[in-house]
Amino acid sequence: MDWQHKTETALEIAKDAGALAVDYFRKLDTLRIDQKGHQDFVTEADRNVELTMRAALADAFPDDAVVGEEHAPKPGTSGFTWVIDPIDGTANFINAIPLWCVILAGVCNGKTQIGIIYDPVHDEAFVATRGGGTTLNGVPMHVSAGKGIGEGTIAIGSNGRKRPENFMRAVQGLTEEGGVMVRNASGGLSLAYAAAGRFLGYIEDHMNAWDCLAGQLLIQEAGGLIEEQDADDMIANGGRVIAGSSEVFEDLLRVAKAAFTP
Repeated sequence: MDWQHKTETALEIAKDAGALAVDYFRKLDTLRIDQKGHQDFVTEADRNVELTMRAALADAFPDDAVVGEEHAPKPGTSGFTWVIDPIDGTANFINAIPLWCVILAGVCNGKTQIGIIYDPVHDEAFVATRGGGTTLNGVPMHVSAGKGIGEGTIAIGSNGRKRPENFMRAVQGLTEEGGVMVRNASGGLSLAYAAAGRFLGYIEDHMNAWDCLAGQLLIQEAGGLIEEQDADDMIANGGRVIAGSSEVFEDLLRVAKAAFTP
């Protein structure tokens, strides 16, 4: 399979989607917003950006399957699946906070092969291919090196699918380890920042595949560690996400195991 061609085409699709999303972002006063659940929003921008991405993927790779956050899965025959989050960080998006991104991951044989997170507001394209490393706007990037958990920032996520006590225990555990935490309401962007060494790592007790598969590959290919999962199972069920530099990963894993009860 021509991974380079797929990656380059997917990056073009993500950038075009980002341009459309930015256009909506500049016209927030006209945007229709619906609430799916507690602190869980969807806009016409989410839906239309995903439709645009689906159409472009169908044109470029007609035999590939597509799974997205806002629309029904499209089956394929190639064994390759594209996983879309058209706007990760919708709560930020609708409140004019410029911390959101477009996510596109490519999965084959139970593993994420391509991961793209594009921040169109700041024109930052985080791209990884399995075995090919991670780049930021074409320049190789790496996770933070040589810093313990108390020497940088840990990003943490929260959602309505798990008990709030899990999040509070994780905050307490990280604090006791000497960590400093941030929650920026975009798990995808937080994972990208960890891959770039801006954050030391990231933990969340449950993420959907469209939120995390691309970011996990970014971190892994940038020299970090992730809690391994089968990508196909993540598409079906979601799961816990623990990722970071080698210096902090075991600390994050210990905190998560203690905090994230079933």
